Amino acid sequence: MAMTGSEIRESFLKFFEGKGHARIASSPLVPKDDPTLLFTNAGMVQFKNCFLGLEDRGYHRAATSQKCVRAGGKHNDLENVGVTARHHTFFEMLGNFSFGDYFKKEAIAWAWEYLTVTMGLPREKLWITIYTDDDEAFRIWHDGMGVPAERIVRMGEKSNFWMMGETGPCGPCSEILFDQGEGTGCGSSECDVHCECDRHLEIWNLVFTQFDRDAAGKLNPLPKPNIDTGMGLERLAAVVQGVTSNYESDLFTGIIRFIEKISGRTYGKNGEDDISIRVIADHSRAVTFLVGDGVLPSNEGRGYVLRRILRRAARHGKLLGMNRPFLNEVCGVVIDEMRGAYPDLVDKAAFIRKVVESEEHRFIETLDAGLRILQEEVAVLKESDGWVIPGEIVFKLYDTFGFPTDLTADIVKKDGLVLDMEGFEREMAAQREKARESWKGSGQEAISQVYHLLSMEGIATEFAGYEGVTMGSSRVTAILKEGRSVEEIAEGDEAEVIVEQTPFYGEVGGQVGDRGFIAGAEDAFFQVLDAKRPLDNLIAHVGKLERGKIRKGDSVMLQVEDELRRATEANHSATHLLQAALKSVLGEHVKQSGSFVNAERLRFDFTHFSRIDEEELARIESGANRMIRANVPVSTDVLPLAEAVMTGATAVFDEKYGAVVRVVKMGETGEFSRELCGGTHVARTGDIGFLKIVHESAIAAGVRRIEAVTGNAAVAHVQRLEEELRRTASFLKIGLLDTSDRTEKLLRRERELEKEIEALKGKLAARDSGDLMGRVRQINGIDVLATVVEASDVKTLRDLGDKLRDRLRSGIILLGSRADGKAMLLCLVTKDLTDRYHAGNIIKAIAPVVGGSGGGRPDMAQAGGQKPELLEQALDKLSDLL
Repeated sequence: MAMTGSEIRESFLKFFEGKGHARIASSPLVPKDDPTLLFTNAGMVQFKNCFLGLEDRGYHRAATSQKCVRAGGKHNDLENVGVTARHHTFFEMLGNFSFGDYFKKEAIAWAWEYLTVTMGLPREKLWITIYTDDDEAFRIWHDGMGVPAERIVRMGEKSNFWMMGETGPCGPCSEILFDQGEGTGCGSSECDVHCECDRHLEIWNLVFTQFDRDAAGKLNPLPKPNIDTGMGLERLAAVVQGVTSNYESDLFTGIIRFIEKISGRTYGKNGEDDISIRVIADHSRAVTFLVGDGVLPSNEGRGYVLRRILRRAARHGKLLGMNRPFLNEVCGVVIDEMRGAYPDLVDKAAFIRKVVESEEHRFIETLDAGLRILQEEVAVLKESDGWVIPGEIVFKLYDTFGFPTDLTADIVKKDGLVLDMEGFEREMAAQREKARESWKGSGQEAISQVYHLLSMEGIATEFAGYEGVTMGSSRVTAILKEGRSVEEIAEGDEAEVIVEQTPFYGEVGGQVGDRGFIAGAEDAFFQVLDAKRPLDNLIAHVGKLERGKIRKGDSVMLQVEDELRRATEANHSATHLLQAALKSVLGEHVKQSGSFVNAERLRFDFTHFSRIDEEELARIESGANRMIRANVPVSTDVLPLAEAVMTGATAVFDEKYGAVVRVVKMGETGEFSRELCGGTHVARTGDIGFLKIVHESAIAAGVRRIEAVTGNAAVAHVQRLEEELRRTASFLKIGLLDTSDRTEKLLRRERELEKEIEALKGKLAARDSGDLMGRVRQINGIDVLATVVEASDVKTLRDLGDKLRDRLRSGIILLGSRADGKAMLLCLVTKDLTDRYHAGNIIKAIAPVVGGSGGGRPDMAQAGGQKPELLEQALDKLSDLL
């Protein structure tokens, strides 16, 4: 029986562990430390600094099964997904890597051994491509592995030479392809490895990074060449299992069976249905893992790509007859299928499904709205004998309502209409530029190479600020000024000072860096304005030298501003108790998705899908304060990550942890809270004093935020609230506790008076409409009323217009009014005349006169403008248009 996809993944990792490689977990789909990437799209991404020689992780050989997404930016397979047998938005890339260790000979030999021995693939079905002048690779393949010369194909730079950029590390590639037979190919007698058909399927790419290309294009040999390989698990599984489509491998069959069940369609019976089923099967995996890694649907950056993937899947569900939210159910199947390799998905399952279901509901709403817009445009075109849907409309449907262009084309085809694709592409080009700007830098900020260079020189900082320590002495190991390493700084210089050991906490994990000072010899005084942690093992003290000089090698004394540290610790510990209280009141689905703590306040972002009502908020606040009053001890255990997770400690949603972590417990056994956390904390919960929630809001789909204060800041906040209440009660001449009732009565009376005012306005409008009818005149046989009227707002103007139209019965009305220093225009065309005159077009022509713009339907349109003094001129223009 053929190996399953899970067994293949495990066999690959075990094989390379046997060759001395460290098994490294997949990094998140949101790249760390690389703002140039939208998503992790290859196995080498997490090792970029290792390849560049900027980071030494203690191992020089690594093997991974990396989660990848290619659905945006340079690598974008989205439109091919579902159409071909091998394209995916989400896939797993098996890879082995060498950072200046082994090279070409070993990489080729081990790849050949794994495929032909471990996987048992027939040697005669494997083809090899190499770079055109890579004779070394040819000799290894031919002489060492015994591959016949006729099955080793030399190819050019486009396909077989890898470059990180125009300059920098680069090198030749060698691809291993599997011949799937004539039945899967194009049928041409000239079909070979150069053909784009699926017959010769690339399954493994070996990149030999051996050169450094300079600005002149010269290839200079690297002193330590690297190996970077990548093989798609889905493709390998299909080959090993003897099927010609990735979707027929066991990695997809369970998902496809479920889609068949809920849609009532059978895979393999109808070509169009098959495409939709494949799209849903693929996209459900991408959606599951993207949301699992903390990406949420939005209108920009990564969130926009997720929304496009999700809505594309939902639209294909509609094509299969599913008019209800269903994708969240498919994501549940994905989680079950992948739980063995990615157990974290199980913990996030409820959140993932809720995010997807919420977005499905949103798309169902926008789908109907988009269809209405399209129907209106079709109606307008029919009236004017037009036959092309404008590009901006096509793009609006695509961008705002999630309508792929093929869906729009299908809808209008029956009306004999086509799409302005050139106009659409212009809009798309502008959108792509905007998208690039929105996600460039949306990952973690790229870390300056100077810190990596310091780390490679062995410079590191030990944090000695746990257990309440705020003072210490150390030796200066590096000084940075304007991003460059310097030997010393003088009075007035702004710089970053790095020492061997420090009590200063460097900003990380949402907790701000400490402030304080560094004192040196001869009265040197460096004011520390911030402490940051650019690398896990490096803390930089950012500030200004107020007097004296500080040099590398100096012995210095460091002092943290104690009061600020204590207040920050109280706020940080309070976030742990707040999360415990949130889980208790709202449910275990609550997960931290972000936080910020400083000396003044705390902010806690968490997953939850509905508004928190006042009663729930009060229970959350009370629960946190009960734990504070219990005054239980706060302690820390330092444990290996796997052991820490086994204790049930809560981890941050998409945080990257090291091999050893700190587990912060609140309570003797952690009964109140137990979290993985590297921050500083109070000694006992009672040291927090008091927590007061000041604000709760939604910040994204499925993510809410609580802002709170503790200790003295909480007391001051309550006192301010009491003072406001006291002043209000004084104005109303009532007691403090009567304020709510009296305010409710006043608001009720105000609403009653507003209704009376509206009724009076209606009566005045009716009277005015009768008076205004005397101003009706005829132009070209049409009754026209164009006049300035008194109207305080748009609603009043519309009400008056409606009454005039009822009286006029047939004609055109153009009303102008002044309010708040601006002009308002309203045009009404009676139904019998809309085939000749369009209110929207009339308004578009007249609005510029008052310095504004507007539009609307054939029978009613409105506009606003900044030049109310020109209203009369605008009204006079109507006669010219008629």
